[in-house]
Amino acid sequence: MLEDTDDFRRLFLRDVPLIDVRAPIEFAQGAFPMSTNLALLDDEQREQIGIRYKQAGQEEAVRLGLELATPEIRAQRVQQWLDFSKLHPDGCLYCFRGGLRSRTAQQWMREAGVDYPLVSGGYKAMRRFLIDELERSAREVTLVCVSGLTGVGKTRVLRKIRHHIDFEGLANHRGSAFGRDALDRQPSVIDWENRVSIEFLKHRASFPERPVFVEDEGRHIGRINMPECLFDALLRAPRAILQVDIESRIRLIGEDYIQHNWPAYQRSYGDAAEQEFSRFVLDNLARIQKRLGGERYRKVRRCFERALRLFFETGQVTAFYDGIQTLLEEYYDPMYRYQIKSKQPDIVFEGPESELLQWAEDYRAARTNK
Repeated sequence: MLEDTDDFRRLFLRDVPLIDVRAPIEFAQGAFPMSTNLALLDDEQREQIGIRYKQAGQEEAVRLGLELATPEIRAQRVQQWLDFSKLHPDGCLYCFRGGLRSRTAQQWMREAGVDYPLVSGGYKAMRRFLIDELERSAREVTLVCVSGLTGVGKTRVLRKIRHHIDFEGLANHRGSAFGRDALDRQPSVIDWENRVSIEFLKHRASFPERPVFVEDEGRHIGRINMPECLFDALLRAPRAILQVDIESRIRLIGEDYIQHNWPAYQRSYGDAAEQEFSRFVLDNLARIQKRLGGERYRKVRRCFERALRLFFETGQVTAFYDGIQTLLEEYYDPMYRYQIKSKQPDIVFEGPESELLQWAEDYRAARTNK
């Protein structure tokens, strides 16, 4: 018989496949990147049993659960778990606390001839472990923030540096007013925190002395609200500032936010793509209207409206450039300079991409040799 486990570190470091037998609504609120939701109870059944538990106690709730688990439902659930176990014989299963639901699933699988271990303490214990480990990482890991004015291509450069964690990539958001994707899909805050904690955990296990490079972020990445311990660590971290000329920045923004975004809108919305993409550009511009001021807002909106019509006709993005330049020089750049002045971070490097990448490699090597 395989033993149940509470070795959460091993589970996360080795990306052990996990069956999450919680209800879909629980899974959507927060789970782990290597988990698959194969629920024992669906959302409606879970609600019914919860009501029975509050009204009549555990014994009656268990009795109702057995009634709801008809032979057809039980056979379907067991087959899903068996199929998963064949693909992932090294996996485990869990419920919220490692209690009745996971033990029921384990017993049904055992009766079907498969011995599959469960995670002691379940989701709650694993989540607590990752919260504690993220706090530890924020204290112990040396961070370096890749910083710079909007449009310098920080994310592109970050991904070329060894030992980096891409907070925006994990959040599926570019971190600006225009940062969402075509379907506005972001993980839950809990999912994002779990993924970030696991990334740090893996780094500490494999490269304990080496720094981690991250992008200079605000407290919010779209709907993701960064935990206090991590945001405080970012504020304390030194900055490596990427410098790029204004023409290149304008071109990069045109590529990232217009050219690269448009095909996703075409795939997602079909005949309504032009309408939805126009809404993406103009509604996000409207979100910063108050901070832009009325005159600048109207100027940029007129530019973007003309640029959108031309883009849909020809595929050219150059008509956006005047509006992008206005946003950069009269809104984003002053805001960035104000924030840098207010934070007064330790600036350890300033220069173009090629020099920054070489500096990052030298910095990493120097920290490793200490």
